[in-house]
Amino acid sequence: MKIVLTPDWFLGFDILIELFSFVVLCMFLFLSLQNYRISKNKKNFLYAGFGFGLIALAQLAAILTKTVLYYDFDLIQQAGQAIITSNFVSSVDIFYHIGFFFFRFLTLAGFYMIYRLHHNKNFPGGYFLFAYFILLSALLSKEMYYIFHITAFLILIMIVKNYYKIYKENHFSNTKILFIAFSILALSQLLFIFSGELFQVTANIVELISYTILLFLAVKIRKDGKKKKSNGDNIRYAGGNSAKRRKH
Repeated sequence: MKIVLTPDWFLGFDILIELFSFVVLCMFLFLSLQNYRISKNKKNFLYAGFGFGLIALAQLAAILTKTVLYYDFDLIQQAGQAIITSNFVSSVDIFYHIGFFFFRFLTLAGFYMIYRLHHNKNFPGGYFLFAYFILLSALLSKEMYYIFHITAFLILIMIVKNYYKIYKENHFSNTKILFIAFSILALSQLLFIFSGELFQVTANIVELISYTILLFLAVKIRKDGKKKKSNGDNIRYAGGNSAKRRKH
């Protein structure tokens, strides 16, 4: 049974892309927590850090799962087989399904937290939406892989819409970069919906481009943050701050 749609010749490269994404997301997690300790608007940084952290964990789950799936680690295979002794399962394949479940669940939850970054008001529908993500992730299987990507695409479109609205108000460069990065990331999810091998490879490459842009932004934020600028180059302007740019 083919659990992943990645073509054989691309196996391993997708793990490297996810490892790169994991490092970039950890950088944003670090920057968010760093600013959480010094900022008065702690709630926004809490949402941002939590969101990026969940997606980072999702990437880590995918890396570990695919590493075991692609390569022959006898000790891991034997350990997995030893754990699965009940009558409900008959093979170590359950390990892979659990790994991909956590990848999907944490990814959707992380995107949702970033979306909520721009919606500070609590509303009952938001909690139902979050519960829907949990249920959706639990029901996802190989046959319904496209539902995960469609859901991720829709959430990313809402995130892109939010950043576009904020950028129209503040015209900060960081907001513009986030808008571009999340737009490209949304495009990758749209490509992942299709099952063709070419689409899968292209989607991985597009996803790599989006995280490369985010890496550029993380380095930029780190560099400009040391200069203590107040014109939109600090990380706080990469979040939900819609204040207009100061005129000097």
